Amino acid sequence: MALPNELRVWALRCLLECDPQAKVAAVAAMATAYVDGACTLDTHAALEAPAGVPGRPARPELVPPRLVGRRSMATLEGRAMLIHALAHIEFNAVNLALDALWRFPGLPEQYYTDWLRVAREEAIHYALLAGHLGTLGHVYGDFTAHASLWEMVEKTCGDPLARMALVPRTLEARGLDAIPPLRAKLAQAGDLAAAGILDIILRDEIGHVDIGNRWYGHLCRQRGVDPVTTYGELLVRYKAPPMRGPFNRDARRQAGFTDGELDAWS
Repeated sequence: MALPNELRVWALRCLLECDPQAKVAAVAAMATAYVDGACTLDTHAALEAPAGVPGRPARPELVPPRLVGRRSMATLEGRAMLIHALAHIEFNAVNLALDALWRFPGLPEQYYTDWLRVAREEAIHYALLAGHLGTLGHVYGDFTAHASLWEMVEKTCGDPLARMALVPRTLEARGLDAIPPLRAKLAQAGDLAAAGILDIILRDEIGHVDIGNRWYGHLCRQRGVDPVTTYGELLVRYKAPPMRGPFNRDARRQAGFTDGELDAWS
């Protein structure tokens, strides 16, 4: 099958791929091709979503969040469940970055290259976690998972401003707060390899949330709306979970949040 020669079409092809390893490889090939000038970027084409978005494997079984198993650091199985949950988050993050890349036409070129970077880094994160899961005797799909993150992607498919506000700026930003205590628990349990992977993820996720914040601000300025008021309205309109502390303030500042915002949400 011939490879696409346009970035957003290629991103949609990657999004439709169901096999996680094949998706990771396809994202890497896409990123390399774009950097090498082997594919173009059409920022104005209005693409239609075919059936099967997003591509995901038959396993893991997706269940409501309350039915996902508990993860105790005291057992190997519990640590494997945690690593599996993190791998699932990163697999979904690959898909949401690909969706942000292909879905919304008419934005500046930098928007698309930013989300290409996010897709590439999320794919690396997934591969690292899936590889580590293998050292614990499991593969991605062995445990149940939930689809809460993708549900918000679907809700915001008609508006890039809502997408930037409620996915990277809200849901993904939670990882900035959650990763340090998870890293500490894994290190305390003796899993220094997993702790090192979380260091990489936190470093990169600061940049990803910053990208969401920057494009949210850009779209607010473009539409002439107040970012603070608009954010509150979007939370209500899309029934999104509000910001709740405690916050990793250093990471959130690096990701573009202000102290005023963090104080208001605390």
